[in-house]
Amino acid sequence: MRDTVDAFVEIFDLPGAPGGPLAGLDFAAKDLFDVAGHVTGAGNPTWASSHAPATAHAPCVVACLEAGATLRGKTHTDELAYSLMGVNAHYGTPRNSAAPERVPGGSSSGSAAATAAGLVDFALGTDTGGSVRVPASFCGLYGLRTTHGRIPRDGMVPLAPGFDVVGWFARTARGLDSVAEAFALQAPAAPERPRLMLPGDVWALAEEATRAALQPALRRLQDLFGAAADVRLSEAPLSEWREAFRVCQAAEVWEVHGDWVRQYRPAFGPGVAERFEMASRIGGDERRGAEAVRAQVRASLRDRLADDGILVLPTCPGPAPLKRAEAADFEAYRAAVLQMLAAAGLAGLPQLTIPAALCGGAPVGLSLLGPVDSDRTLVRLAIRLEDYLMAPHPLA
Repeated sequence: MRDTVDAFVEIFDLPGAPGGPLAGLDFAAKDLFDVAGHVTGAGNPTWASSHAPATAHAPCVVACLEAGATLRGKTHTDELAYSLMGVNAHYGTPRNSAAPERVPGGSSSGSAAATAAGLVDFALGTDTGGSVRVPASFCGLYGLRTTHGRIPRDGMVPLAPGFDVVGWFARTARGLDSVAEAFALQAPAAPERPRLMLPGDVWALAEEATRAALQPALRRLQDLFGAAADVRLSEAPLSEWREAFRVCQAAEVWEVHGDWVRQYRPAFGPGVAERFEMASRIGGDERRGAEAVRAQVRASLRDRLADDGILVLPTCPGPAPLKRAEAADFEAYRAAVLQMLAAAGLAGLPQLTIPAALCGGAPVGLSLLGPVDSDRTLVRLAIRLEDYLMAPHPLA
């Protein structure tokens, strides 16, 4: 295989089992997952040089291999997964095949780039604050953030364990479903008419052009599953949810990585360095206040969704920023997108993003956010929508 999009840290072949739901497919794994005999570099050269090669595969890699898929290598990540744009000061920026002048999104940048370019059939990533959802939206892919704790995270470099989940990318909803089967996610019958909800306060955060671009897919979603109820996600400004996420995540980041940062003093790139510095200053009172908001959001969202509710929302404010954008522009976009993505992270819920439209010639995603352990239900709903979107329809 020739890496045409700078997606891979290492290329190698690790054959899977001769049969299974992923037989005949190949995949890539983000360089946060252990592969025996290879150093897990986590997107930072100091991390790579201070850690020995892994002695065993991460369980999620094992699950894919045992299901028949062949591992083609390990893919780039933003440093320690603490970013969302896919720009790495040490290793560069993988190419976004869907919009080459734009960033691929991160932190699962290489996995998204490899899948979008057709180098692999699917790729494993991680999602803490949006690291599957954002690159999937930017690169025109299906991407699944799973229910927190549903898939084991052993053998994976953590960022913030209270938020970290395993996720993956595919070019079709059925491709996403094959991986879900490999992970033995439950496959209950998807409801014929799920209880759809449109959170107006989240939609208002998306750019006007993005909202307009997503309307045809939204109409067809409602044609298929029924009208969605207009709701508000929160009576308080969603910036308060973003701030709670920022503080809780940063506190966990420093608990996990603070000793290593103090010992090795790694050279982090722009944005990442400032975030680690901020994380080191989170105080107890600040964290307790943020954790109280987190608990309220978790209880409120889980109660509202019950076992049949589905929130339908734009994945990101707009298409991917241009690669030539200034660092300040990336930070502004990151703050804006976290305001839209924080709900799933705070509540530990699954969210699936669908490549639903183009805006200014670049992809934008439409998301389904569901109840605890509705991961496979979301995938099955996406399959039905994918089939419906591919069918001929009169112009509306």
